[in-house]
Amino acid sequence: MDSFRRDGMVFDVRDGGPPEGEPVVLLHGFPQDSTAWTAVESRLHTAGMRTLAPDQRGYSPGARPTGRSSYRLRELTGDVLALLDEAGLDRAHVVGHDWGGIVAWALAARHPDRVRTLTVLSVPHPAAMAQSMVTSDQALRSYYMALFQAPFLPERLLLAAGGEPLRRALRRGGLPSVACDRYVARMREPGALTAALAWYRALPWDARDRVGTVQVPTLHLWSTGDTFLGRAATESTRRFVAGPYRLEVLEGVSHWIPELAPERTAELVTEHVRS
Repeated sequence: MDSFRRDGMVFDVRDGGPPEGEPVVLLHGFPQDSTAWTAVESRLHTAGMRTLAPDQRGYSPGARPTGRSSYRLRELTGDVLALLDEAGLDRAHVVGHDWGGIVAWALAARHPDRVRTLTVLSVPHPAAMAQSMVTSDQALRSYYMALFQAPFLPERLLLAAGGEPLRRALRRGGLPSVACDRYVARMREPGALTAALAWYRALPWDARDRVGTVQVPTLHLWSTGDTFLGRAATESTRRFVAGPYRLEVLEGVSHWIPELAPERTAELVTEHVRS
């Protein structure tokens, strides 16, 4: 596969590895795209797995609907279900990072029959995240989410001077320059950054549509160098997983786990899938 369709939209997808291998869906975060998983993919392929890494809604040029309601979690999870359907897969192992992790949490909670195992990098369960906003320093860490609610201004600020402010912010967060340049180029495509920010702007729509308890086997990776997501929500996440749960802490790694710790990530995912 190199694409799949839903509701008239066309999503790009990277399909690699042995066609008959265990299927692993890889969901990227903001402001990344499917190439965030390149180094992880190659290692999973060597381990005999098939990977499906889509450019998600707003990131695929053929799937950039307007309006923040188009980026609610029910739509984002629906896109992953459409990928599984078009690939002819009843179930798959699902791995998500950052916003892709939030989609993965919701998919596993709401459609456990489609998720064989769940692996989430960086982000806690949404309910744990909500609690941590009032019981820890998480609200301070997440200040940018409130700023992103403003219309037009974030786009103008981040893409000024050819996207240099966005590039600098990603570099300060520890992301390699090559990856920064690649993601900034994507965000400079017509409508791309507005679509990516719509994921944040849709949060008020999802406030009453809570993500429930996860029943499937879950692996949670968090890194001590993550300036965006603190330990409090990470530690309380296990309360929202009723199935087997394991937390792995990566010391000294920043938020960008797929790019900065691909070998360890692939090792842990492989172990989790095989278990």
